[in-house]
Amino acid sequence: MAQQYTKKKIREEFIKILNERPLNKITVKDIASACEINRNTFYYYYTDVYALLSELFQTELQTVIDEYNDTFSWEESFIVATKFALENKIAINHVYNSMQREELEDYIYNVSGHVMNRYVEKLSDGISASSGDKKLISSFYQCALTEMVLRWIASGMKEDPDTIVRRIGQLFDGHIALSLKRSSGLNDVW
Repeated sequence: MAQQYTKKKIREEFIKILNERPLNKITVKDIASACEINRNTFYYYYTDVYALLSELFQTELQTVIDEYNDTFSWEESFIVATKFALENKIAINHVYNSMQREELEDYIYNVSGHVMNRYVEKLSDGISASSGDKKLISSFYQCALTEMVLRWIASGMKEDPDTIVRRIGQLFDGHIALSLKRSSGLNDVW
């Protein structure tokens, strides 16, 4: 129990510090001092600040997975997934502008993939679309959503993601179901 508390405290303090300064300006000493622990305690849990960052994104991804609700549309699921970014805009911007941008990109890609895979699977119930086509459809939307979020971050996260995602949903409403139905009508298995 104490170990979970300590890890949680380290993550929380790291996010606070990351909201104050760039990633490359954060040291293990800074985090340990903020947590009122010694550096050895930090190293017991993490090899370095980058390992902490990686676990942070994995934890947030797990939160999205745990909060996923089959009654949600893909839009609602994705909006839930943007919660962390909205609550930590400065921290996200610091990671985006760091050498560790790939961690952020992977996180967004994985969240997009999870949301779209679950949604396509749910929507394909009763449609005999090939598994290859389902993967292709999910992947297409995963890539599109990932790039849109990265562009949103690059532009300073000024627009409301709720408005943008819902508008995309309105513009493309029915396209995923139509693609799945087309797959079931194609002769070749992909």
